[in-house]
Amino acid sequence: MSESRNGQKDAYELILDAIDVGVYKPGDRLVESELADRFGVSRTPIREALQRLETQSLLARDGRSLIVASLNHNQLAELYAVRAELEGLAARLAAQHAAPEEIKVLRNMVEEDRGRLDKPEALARTNRRFHKQLHLASHNRYLVQQLDMVHRTMALLATTSLAVEGRSATAIAEHDAIVKGIEARDGEAAATALKIHISQAFETRLKLDSGAE
Repeated sequence: MSESRNGQKDAYELILDAIDVGVYKPGDRLVESELADRFGVSRTPIREALQRLETQSLLARDGRSLIVASLNHNQLAELYAVRAELEGLAARLAAQHAAPEEIKVLRNMVEEDRGRLDKPEALARTNRRFHKQLHLASHNRYLVQQLDMVHRTMALLATTSLAVEGRSATAIAEHDAIVKGIEARDGEAAATALKIHISQAFETRLKLDSGAE
């Protein structure tokens, strides 16, 4: 990893994090020299990171420039379809293999999020942590790797669906149902609850993108 004032994160992670939190949004141009200055690293690792992100389709070419990619309707539908199946499997496996301590962490995350109903941006961050913890609780490294790729692409969504009125409370209730399935060691219930959660998130996303109220 490259050394920088940002600690242990390398250039790839730094740029990806910046996209994830909305510093760079779909359509924004990324310039090597500006990124190097921002993150305090040399241009070589920045260049390598940009090439890697382009290979992963997180960046796209606009003439000679690289811009943050955006997802069209079909890509969005494909992404949520894959996410539902993979995360459903993660929930099923978590019900089988998660340690009691991992289940307790998931439960605590749900309870703590009840205090963030009026803070959609904070809830979006804890939502990502919840899903990551769920992936790890599956105890399947290959599934976790595939889900990491899916969630990297989710960073291209410029706004959080949790900002839609009423969605925060509903999403927390859906997380609660997922954890209840895992707590009961009922893989089918956990997977079903997870798929419902992703379906509702996708529907909310489509409404958000269409400008519907």
